[in-house]
Amino acid sequence: MMNKTVSLLPLATFFLCAATWASAAPAVDEIVDKANKAAYYAGNDGKANVTMTITDSQGRTRNREFVILRHDSRDGGEQQFYVFFKKPSDVRKTVFLVHKYTDKDDNRWMYLPDLDLVKRIAASDKRTSFMGSHFFYEDVSGRGINEDKHELLKEEDTFYVLKNTPKDPVSVEFSSYLVWIDKKTFLPMKAEYADKADKPYRIVEALEVEDVQGHPTVTKSRVQDFTSGGETVTEFANITYDLGLDESIFTERYLRKPPREVHR
Repeated sequence: MMNKTVSLLPLATFFLCAATWASAAPAVDEIVDKANKAAYYAGNDGKANVTMTITDSQGRTRNREFVILRHDSRDGGEQQFYVFFKKPSDVRKTVFLVHKYTDKDDNRWMYLPDLDLVKRIAASDKRTSFMGSHFFYEDVSGRGINEDKHELLKEEDTFYVLKNTPKDPVSVEFSSYLVWIDKKTFLPMKAEYADKADKPYRIVEALEVEDVQGHPTVTKSRVQDFTSGGETVTEFANITYDLGLDESIFTERYLRKPPREVHR
């Protein structure tokens, strides 16, 4: 009996340590929630001037300049986004408007000034090119956290690595994607998408992060498309939070008549 008791001690110690390690890491739902809030809900609202450089497979570049406004109904809840394009001339005064929901598909509109036309963007088009770039329409406001199944794949020194699998695989072009989330800030620093053959084909990553009004904020990001061979780099400047933006700005009324906030 004495020998049997002694032989079980290492095993008991192992299970005790394993339980301690498991409890030390946040639950995957908590990580996802914190990452979503860190990436999209800094402050009660926000504004930034954005420069987008689009490079094709032959090294040719095109630029886009726009202002983005954001309003939160509540932290982690519904949001509104207003994007006003300033340059180049062929997209000037184009407006992209998003009403983001947590329990249904987002509503998206595009105002095309040359045609004086308001176009509704279908939910099925959310993962298509945003204004000719390698970013998607969905990238602007973020993918809904309830659209995927989340798994904590591994824990590195500075990152939580999550595997995310779509609940409705027919609606998207990827089979799954991995996200590296900074343990300190909970900012998603890289997302690697796998195609239907489970091969990486697209990477979205944060290149630079700065503290803005006490909020860790991505100020430069890049998306690489291995299928086309191109990439788009986005830089954010003059970032400001908690401006007290009026929710009425984020309505169809202001698609044709931009609010003064985009010119300040």
